[in-house]
Amino acid sequence: MVTSIDKKTALVLIDLQKGIVQFPVVKPINQILENAAALVSAFRKADLPIVVVNVDPTKSLLNNLRTEANARFTSFPDEWFEIAPEIETTENDVFITKNAWNAFTNPNLDTELKKRGITGIVLAGVSTSIGVEGTARAASEHGYNITFAEDAMTDTNADAHEHSVKRIFPRLGEVDCTDKIIEALKG
Repeated sequence: MVTSIDKKTALVLIDLQKGIVQFPVVKPINQILENAAALVSAFRKADLPIVVVNVDPTKSLLNNLRTEANARFTSFPDEWFEIAPEIETTENDVFITKNAWNAFTNPNLDTELKKRGITGIVLAGVSTSIGVEGTARAASEHGYNITFAEDAMTDTNADAHEHSVKRIFPRLGEVDCTDKIIEALKG
């Protein structure tokens, strides 16, 4: 449950891009996008930064590693990388492209947050157990207070989503719903 939101908090949206939001997920993607859009609106009203992260797996080191999944990503159509239209972005938003699960592998994320004096982040996006959790673990290591918008994230695997939300996230920060986070943001 969210107890407070730092005065200097950024919203960090993970992989809400056209290519990812078409995957079959455990929660309806339209509800995830609606809640993420509500968070965007609340952060704009509070004049707090919004970080929009997308993934480009074609440049991932995973392409060269031995894994059981053995996924190889070589090319995608340009629109695959575009942010879903439900998430209205502006030129003032921070745009980060990651090539791994964790958005902090792009050093610009930490640089941009520190430049703005950010001490806390609200995380949302797809996939809960991959991009969101990977980014959360690194955010914790970087010393950010983390709030998880549980109803603004989903996964392709129900067990993985549940494990992240119930077991991992409470050890890294606070987990709550979009409405409660927006209430806390208003102070």
